Amino acid sequence: MNNAEELKKIVKDKYSEIALQSKEQNETSCCGATGCCTVDYAIFADNYTELEGYNPDADLGLGCGVPTEFAQIKKGDVVLDLGSGAGNDCFVARAIVGETGKVIGVDMTEAMIAKARDNAEKLNFNNVEFRQGEIEDLPLAANRVDVVISNCVLNLVPDKKKAFAETYRVLKPGGHFSISDVVLVGDLPAGLVNAAEMYAGCVSGAIQKEEYLQIIRNAGFTNVIVQKEKAIQLPDEILSDYLDEAGIKQFRESNTGIYSITVYGDKPLEAACCAPGSGCC
Repeated sequence: MNNAEELKKIVKDKYSEIALQSKEQNETSCCGATGCCTVDYAIFADNYTELEGYNPDADLGLGCGVPTEFAQIKKGDVVLDLGSGAGNDCFVARAIVGETGKVIGVDMTEAMIAKARDNAEKLNFNNVEFRQGEIEDLPLAANRVDVVISNCVLNLVPDKKKAFAETYRVLKPGGHFSISDVVLVGDLPAGLVNAAEMYAGCVSGAIQKEEYLQIIRNAGFTNVIVQKEKAIQLPDEILSDYLDEAGIKQFRESNTGIYSITVYGDKPLEAACCAPGSGCC
């Protein structure tokens, strides 16, 4: 595919468009922002509407799980949301941490940051803030947060090793993460892997499940477990944009699977500020 900077531009452009649309627009246009019948984000999204702290203005229907469900967030915690979008998971986390805690959202898309800040201002929250930045170079000092969450974002990051090294760096020793993401079991057809739209739609940016979990372990995290897993089925009308009839049949009959997983990991209490081998300390 394209190099890292081109991929980041694809994602930034795509999600800048999405930021200007409502959840209903993203779900009723066949693929969200582009209107080109590529990826329907509702295929991935879970329902948030019954959760305390849910704010419909912040829900663009872009997630693939509910990371706060398993994140073991406590009152008073400092929580960081990677790829915070319009603030959906941040506001749910804020309902858990309460007035004594703090929630920080980081997103590289200026339009998403503006939307999230506007939502926070309407809610009159003074302990939720949004910072523009990249997950591979987080705008936070080391050892600052108790819990890191993220929802269907790290699969879009070209350098996943650096992303998890940064996650490790900003967590306090004894802190942990709970991240929902998209992974693969088996190899995607080349037509999907090479499609920029599918990358921005979270599919072709995904890597093998075992490779993903090993990156997390190599970053220094312990007690790495998959908390939830579900298969994602792409309809034929989406696949037909990238594969011919024979290719779709072969894909259906293969052992390839696309999965949404929520994965957990601890930063050890005795941990240094940075991931093993990163050299940042």
